[in-house]
Amino acid sequence: MDWVPIVFLAFKMLVFGTAMFFAIKWHYDQGKSKKEMRVVVRTSAVVAVVFVLLAVGFVFATFTFAKWLGIDLNLP
Repeated sequence: MDWVPIVFLAFKMLVFGTAMFFAIKWHYDQGKSKKEMRVVVRTSAVVAVVFVLLAVGFVFATFTFAKWLGIDLNLP
C-alpha cells in the first residue's frame, strides 16, 4: 500500500508532462512568424513556472494545515 501514492504521482506527472509538451508543440507549430512563436514559447514558459509555483504552494499549505491539525507527516 505504501507504493500506491508513488506510482499514482509518477503516472500523473508523466501524463501532465506529456500533455503539456504536446500542447506547447501544437501552439508552437501554429505560429506564423518568429515573433508569434516567441510569444507562444514565452507564454508557455510562464504558465509552466506558475504551475510549478502553485504546486509547491499547495504542498506547503497542505503540510502546514496537517501540522496545524496535529498530523505527523514525518518520514520514518
